Amino acid sequence: MHENSTDLRVIRTKESIRDALVDLIEEKGFEAITVKDITTRAKINRGTFYAHYQDKFDLMTKCEEEIMHEMTRIVKQNFPRLIEVLESNLPTQAPNPIAISTLEYINKNSKFMKAMLGPKGRLTFQSRLKDFLWKTIFTDGPNSFIQEEKLLVPGQYLASYIASAHIGVIQKWLENGMKESPYEMAHILSTMTVNGLVYAAGLKSK
Repeated sequence: MHENSTDLRVIRTKESIRDALVDLIEEKGFEAITVKDITTRAKINRGTFYAHYQDKFDLMTKCEEEIMHEMTRIVKQNFPRLIEVLESNLPTQAPNPIAISTLEYINKNSKFMKAMLGPKGRLTFQSRLKDFLWKTIFTDGPNSFIQEEKLLVPGQYLASYIASAHIGVIQKWLENGMKESPYEMAHILSTMTVNGLVYAAGLKSK
């Protein structure tokens, strides 16, 4: 019982630190934040902070790793379903199962994601997201659903285009208060990605 209480206390402490980080990023930007700012906002002492993190950069890195770990799990869990959709006779703009689950995860962690992807966040997080999408699209072994040898354009440019476009749309969704559901956003992304911008803009029929 004592061990469980200790584990729960650690979880709550880390949540308080993370919540403080998010609030402070939105207020003053990551670069301006100090450990003292974080401990004051989280109502903990510096010793407690340093028991879990080396500094604010270590805190940010661990938060990013948690996000990447969960997104990787989502991809692996939903990859079989994605293949079923791609091989079926469903409309080509049918929402990607991986996109739906990822957007649901972002929705649940919207405050954190909005801060990280906002103008006051840390640019390295966007870079890690782009690297994650590159790995998901092309280099994740059996979970890669695009074969580079079949591409009509260089893979690095295609991956960069897809990643930047998706991140930009997600940023706008978060900025607008997530009025659309994760499913609706996945459908929007599929329409633009699968059918192309000319079709999505209504300038070309199927």
